[in-house]
Amino acid sequence: MEQPTPPQAPISPIDALRRICFLLERGRESSYRVDAFRTTIEAITLIGDAELKERVEAGTLKQIKGIGDSSAAIIGQAVRGVLPAYLVSAEEKHGEPLTRGGAELYAALRGDLHAHSNWSDGGSPIEEMVLAAVELGQEWMALTDHSPRLTIANGLSRERLTDQLKRVEAINASLGDAFTLLKGIEVDIHLDGTLDQDDDLLDQLDVVTASIHSKLRQPSFEMTPRMVAAVRNPHTNVLAHCTGQLVTGGRGKRPPSQFDAEKVFRACLENDVAVEINSRPERCDPPDELIELARDLGCLFTIDSDAHAPGQLDMKSLGCERAERLGITAERIVTTWPVEDVRAWAKG
Repeated sequence: MEQPTPPQAPISPIDALRRICFLLERGRESSYRVDAFRTTIEAITLIGDAELKERVEAGTLKQIKGIGDSSAAIIGQAVRGVLPAYLVSAEEKHGEPLTRGGAELYAALRGDLHAHSNWSDGGSPIEEMVLAAVELGQEWMALTDHSPRLTIANGLSRERLTDQLKRVEAINASLGDAFTLLKGIEVDIHLDGTLDQDDDLLDQLDVVTASIHSKLRQPSFEMTPRMVAAVRNPHTNVLAHCTGQLVTGGRGKRPPSQFDAEKVFRACLENDVAVEINSRPERCDPPDELIELARDLGCLFTIDSDAHAPGQLDMKSLGCERAERLGITAERIVTTWPVEDVRAWAKG
């Protein structure tokens, strides 16, 4: 898996705008500006090159709804064969590697078992997430939008998940062997440890990533059996951001949930469930000492982006730095495996 080479002139206006969005998302910049640039992309997608050039020369770009001053400047420079200044600035600010460690492990990654689209609380269509994954050199990715209980994140009802599975099949048919989009879900873990989706639908998925988003301050004697029950569910493949902690970022800080980590990780080991190393910098979850515990017990791991936008897919480099530093070898990380092996493990 490789980071894309920074673009050079000439570059198409759409490619320039997409790269800028990727970099702003990677740097966790305001979603407002990213949304504005994506609106511009939609506005010019159906406009031919000839008309776009004519409008640049005539100075009428901003007559098109969705194109403002910044977008017009980017388009104009790209049309004239100049690398847009906004893109140059974004590359300088956000184009450097996110971390200096973990490069060897990052290169070994093939996929991602935790990523969201605008079907739940992500910011981009499924197709845009797939395109970004391909450009990053991934071979596969699981689409894991939220389950119904998480209404604040627009969780997928039974009907909406059924529709999404049809969309995933259509996308895979169009991709051929170039890339595989796995059918997945980030399913919420109820208070009694059951999973927040019907079993017959979970049966249709390639992979199930399970996590807790409610009652995170339960006492350990309640949280531990809740998590163990979820891990023992035959549908569960990945235990995601297991402590629920937040260490930085716009949502503030949140202490880790309290549970008997050895019991939970032993259940993961016994049920062939992978422990996720969540790569989002505001989560840094699990903490180092829990990764070491799961390592010593013999657990499998995943290194996932938990991306809610295309540019965030690259955050896996942060998880790789932690895993490499803590001695997690590539063969124990499911996201380094070929997609056929991932499917076989998930259904095993």
